[in-house]
Amino acid sequence: MKKNKYYVAILMIAILLAGSSFTQETKITVKGSDTMVILAQKWAELYMKTNKSTVIQVTGGGSGVGITALINGTTDICDASRPMKPSEIEKLKARYNTLGVEIPCAKDGVTIFLNEANKVNELTLKQLSDIYTGKIRNWKEVGGDDADIRLYGRENSSGTYAYLRDEVVKADYAASVQSLPGTAAVVNAVKKDVNGIGYGGAAYAVGVKHALVKKDAGSKAYAPTPETIAKNEYPITRYLYMYLRTRPSGETKKYVDWILGPEGQNIVTQVGYFPVR
Repeated sequence: MKKNKYYVAILMIAILLAGSSFTQETKITVKGSDTMVILAQKWAELYMKTNKSTVIQVTGGGSGVGITALINGTTDICDASRPMKPSEIEKLKARYNTLGVEIPCAKDGVTIFLNEANKVNELTLKQLSDIYTGKIRNWKEVGGDDADIRLYGRENSSGTYAYLRDEVVKADYAASVQSLPGTAAVVNAVKKDVNGIGYGGAAYAVGVKHALVKKDAGSKAYAPTPETIAKNEYPITRYLYMYLRTRPSGETKKYVDWILGPEGQNIVTQVGYFPVR
């Protein structure tokens, strides 16, 4: 009988220890930019390997979706490929009495994707604007074949959609732009369409040609490379951000610090983006 009680006691201690271990587990949710989702998943995967008590859940959906989740309190970290809008910051302030915390965590060159058979190699910012507003409709107008330009882009919840519209196109997109759910879909469409053009994060540009981009007709054209991004020579260079409601603390701070440190920034390079330092 005593022996049975002894085993029961051991079992109870084991259960209590298991429960204690479970309650110590920390969960961090990350949501937002599809441009950043591969990078965010890689960060989470490698961090969890050496931090067994931390579970990091990463989902995409677009920068706008992530910012809405941050405002609604359904994510700890929002990944965004554009800065938060003043109206979004006001919503955050109204709900939490905070302006939020903006953390640049990587740099990216928004890449212009062309089919590999396209004769066009470079475009000015003005030409890109005219192409995506529908003013330029034929490739022969920019040195290519006599063929209609087919436009591919992101859905309006995408930070890349908003960034290119605000910083390059500087007007509404043409109605003929085919909106696709994710940069990988844009790349795939251009890969299959000799007359297609698309845009997205540099890390996704596989199997398509990168158009060289120049500020104006008299400027030098640049490709999005580590050197041109670091020097801000590539004309469509931007930061990628993490947003939090308040200053990070505890395990979240430890994770953010790791991302900004040498190991996290090395992953930025491996994935195909560019370190912030």
